[in-house]
Amino acid sequence: MKKQRRGLGRGKATRRRFLAEAAGAGVALALPMDLAQAFVQQSSVKGKEKLIVRSLRPEDLETPVSLLNTWLTPNDLFYVRHHSYAPEVNASAGASWTVEVGGLVDKPLKLTLAELKRLPRATVTVTLECAGNGRAFHEPPVAGIQWEKGAVGTARWTGARLADVLRLAGVKAAGKYVLLDGADQPVGKMPDFQRNLPLEKALHPDTIVAYEMNGETLPHLHGFPLRAVAPGWEGAYAVKWLNRITVIDKEHDGFFVKTAYRYPNIRVAPGAAVPPENMVPLTGLVVKSFINSPADGTTFKPGKVRVTGFAWAGEASIRSVEVSLDQGMTWVPARLGREKQRYAWQAFEHEFDIRTPGSYLLMARATDDRGQMQPVAPHWNPSGYLWNVIDRVRININV
Repeated sequence: MKKQRRGLGRGKATRRRFLAEAAGAGVALALPMDLAQAFVQQSSVKGKEKLIVRSLRPEDLETPVSLLNTWLTPNDLFYVRHHSYAPEVNASAGASWTVEVGGLVDKPLKLTLAELKRLPRATVTVTLECAGNGRAFHEPPVAGIQWEKGAVGTARWTGARLADVLRLAGVKAAGKYVLLDGADQPVGKMPDFQRNLPLEKALHPDTIVAYEMNGETLPHLHGFPLRAVAPGWEGAYAVKWLNRITVIDKEHDGFFVKTAYRYPNIRVAPGAAVPPENMVPLTGLVVKSFINSPADGTTFKPGKVRVTGFAWAGEASIRSVEVSLDQGMTWVPARLGREKQRYAWQAFEHEFDIRTPGSYLLMARATDDRGQMQPVAPHWNPSGYLWNVIDRVRININV
């Protein structure tokens, strides 16, 4: 089989890399891909050698979709998204880790990791996706990390319910949001990475402070010793190295709430500017799917061609996945996998019998239980968030 096609011409790749570097000036170290991969062996991202390096400083690593072929994504294959450098936290520092709970609470707390682990354990299987996953495909190009399809993964997270932590402190009536902050330090003049959850989401029984990932201690690049997990919402809410929880009375005015991770509440023409009053916070994920096999550009002999992939929809459930072999003129239902959890993706598969030689465009579209279907064209936005266009892979049938 041929390697998966990048889908970007040399000129576009150069332009997109310039945009990515411009967006992260003073923050991200963008290197040629082969050189970046070589540095992985000697860097803080060692153990993630199979991932695509989007940035080494801070660490931004994408999973090739061909490796996203199991319902639970192995920890070493799970994508990495950082806004700041990962802090140095060894095992002894993790053992003495504390989380401060303050703000509009009756009883400010400082909980140790051991105290958190004495709270009732909660486990939730969640598909985490970076809001910018798919940004590389937007036209016109959008500044930021040029993710393609693999800034997504599914893991089984275990920890304490954030609601139980907040109940220990007692939330005052004026509390409306919960501000989450981690130990990562901003780089240069970059603002501190902080995110807030509306109180209703923070108190949801499935929102947790996680200390395990897929049955193992939370890995360093995934937030050891603690990270938040807000199921069904875009990945930036899953704050890593969590060490401060603050109840506040209104939406936080920091950069990563007031400016970043916002989305137009009106339809926008590609490339158009959006007035600030028409930008609202991103919350839940949209319905989406990708084909992980066959890879783009694969050549087969006439006969059976098996198409597989995953579909997810944030807080909603997948109702159906359909696939097409004729540029979307006709669609047939794919079979959904047996593993099913509210916030987790579902596998799908279908086998085509292709006897006529030629070039074929395989397509996949998902529909969730709210009736939302993947679109033919993207909803453009100036940050390149929530790309969920019908996925497509071209294959060839040769005698």
